[in-house]
Amino acid sequence: MKIDLNCDMGESFGQYRLGDDVAMLDIITSANVACGLHAGDPLVMRETVTRAAQHGVVIGAHPAYPDLQGFGRRAMQMSPAELEAFLIYQLGALAGFAQAAGTRLAHIKPHGALYNQAVSDPDIAAAIARAVVAFDPALIVLTLPESALRLAALGSGLRVALEGFADRAYRADGTLAPRNLRGAVIHDPDIAAARAIRMVDHGEVETIEGAVIPLRVNTICIHGDTPGATQIAAHLRDALEKAQITLAPLSEVLEG
Repeated sequence: MKIDLNCDMGESFGQYRLGDDVAMLDIITSANVACGLHAGDPLVMRETVTRAAQHGVVIGAHPAYPDLQGFGRRAMQMSPAELEAFLIYQLGALAGFAQAAGTRLAHIKPHGALYNQAVSDPDIAAAIARAVVAFDPALIVLTLPESALRLAALGSGLRVALEGFADRAYRADGTLAPRNLRGAVIHDPDIAAARAIRMVDHGEVETIEGAVIPLRVNTICIHGDTPGATQIAAHLRDALEKAQITLAPLSEVLEG
């Protein structure tokens, strides 16, 4: 059995450092790189993409609402055309750095509020799908298993990777528990690893309310900005390998 291990990274900005991207690149198989509007800047983007390419880590775009102060976790009201333009703008910026590093983008994963809204809002999901088709229809779209974005992407002929979160709690409807809810962010490496293995081996997860729901995934995420993220990721990778689960890039996982 194969699974991709991805991380949201490249989220430092100017003199502010967030996450240990260098260490994380030794652990993961896919990097979702911030594109400068919720986090990251041109120097950080270039450095992250270059290092990921050197480590053989697959590179994807992690675009968001233009919300540096709120780290992209505040919903914004945009017309579909405006949202599409902002997404293409971010994809183009990161793709330029990928080209300069001798590689290319392989996937896209919306960030923060945009990711969460695309789960339930068909109009936002459709705008994201249109932007991806317009920019590069070969890109894989990462999203939750039961989401409007999954339907919009598949309906547009795009490949979709179903994402599970080792370091986040779920609600009964399969969405992520809000970060301001107690227990929504998981810091214990053992708990995170056990949850990931359960998703991969059994296709299920225990919700924050204590129920068990189905959750089939192709890729597991660790947030780079979570305190202790590299320790969680290293422990998770070790646990997956001990469970005879092979880590592989999304292209291989989806082909299987």
